[in-house]
Amino acid sequence: MQNRRIVVTQRFFDEKAVAYLEQAGCEVVQADLPPGQADGNLSRDELAAMLAGAAGWIVGHARVTRELQEALPELLIISRRGVGYERVDTAAAADLGKVVCIAAGGNDASVADHTMALMLAAGHRFRETQQNMIGGNWSILMGTDLYRKTVGIVGLGRIGRSLAKRLQGFEVEILAVGTASSGAFARANAIRLVDMDELLARSDYISLHAPLTPETRFLIDAPALARMKPGAVLINTARGGLVDDRALLEALKAGRIAAAGLDVFVSESDPTYKDVTEQLIALPNVIATPHAGASTREGLDRTNMVAARCVVAVLDNGDPPAECVIVDGRRDR
Repeated sequence: MQNRRIVVTQRFFDEKAVAYLEQAGCEVVQADLPPGQADGNLSRDELAAMLAGAAGWIVGHARVTRELQEALPELLIISRRGVGYERVDTAAAADLGKVVCIAAGGNDASVADHTMALMLAAGHRFRETQQNMIGGNWSILMGTDLYRKTVGIVGLGRIGRSLAKRLQGFEVEILAVGTASSGAFARANAIRLVDMDELLARSDYISLHAPLTPETRFLIDAPALARMKPGAVLINTARGGLVDDRALLEALKAGRIAAAGLDVFVSESDPTYKDVTEQLIALPNVIATPHAGASTREGLDRTNMVAARCVVAVLDNGDPPAECVIVDGRRDR
């Protein structure tokens, strides 16, 4: 009988997704992680022990290295409950005949909503105002509108497009840096495609929605921050490595830009930035969340089910949705 043991190392994996897997004949094992711990904190040996004998893995932020994959010969499908896959060695997966999938489309709406919330909260200085009120100071701080401002979107993928649609109600001018495939969407939604220099110079709000690659690492560095419009607001709900957080800290402290809304941080993958993150989130003009943009009940339910469907498709020797497949090592062998 085909191995259908599935290990889930993500939190908040709902009963409906478990039931779907079980109805498909899978044995579902959910990792028992201590409070506050995510699978990204687990060592290679801990992960190997949990995944021994598993055919499928529904993973969060764990590092899926070549060494780990080689230690798991029965593992066929690695299904990310999310859309980033920079922590997965996809070349190793292809070499070893494994499939890597993401939960494409599951959390677009949730992250776009979260981005809007950070944008409005940063512009209207909600955090500073409430901190002052807690201290007994009810004086009014002057905020800035989103209405009819210029918003720059870096990356017009699924989440960038969802954000653009939400922004239309604010009558903003939208500038975007996108790929050649972004043209039709941009024309249909009155978005002007520009280069990075123009976007930095003209945008009142800049929101990042690009993947993290060697080319986009520290896309927003000290020179980029210096080219931003004075008083602009930077929002990052994509990947921490897109922004040099140390340079951002200095720009915020110097008043070079007005504020930042941050859901992701360099320190998530580089512990040497831990002190920088601590200083950033302590600033009154930073509103921060702990990589929680996709973590709504509805968003997690959707991504759980997409991840589960990808697992079942592969175990049934079928094909997951094309937009979910990052690597299909079955094709390469």
